[in-house]
Amino acid sequence: MKKNMGLIDRVFRTLIAIVIGVLIYTNVITGALAVFLGILAAVFLLTSLFAWCPLYLPFKINTKK
Repeated sequence: MKKNMGLIDRVFRTLIAIVIGVLIYTNVITGALAVFLGILAAVFLLTSLFAWCPLYLPFKINTKK
């Protein structure tokens, strides 16, 4: 796995995941939408942690400088 995410991309994804987590925790988002967004937030955190996004591969996107 070659890293393909830059710092700004990683920070942005992490912030989105945190906001989703807070909205779910405070019950602003509930039900099926909360489950879907929770999974999305987990994916965002994992891709940020490893600095690698599998969806970038087919499109040859690389935000890392």
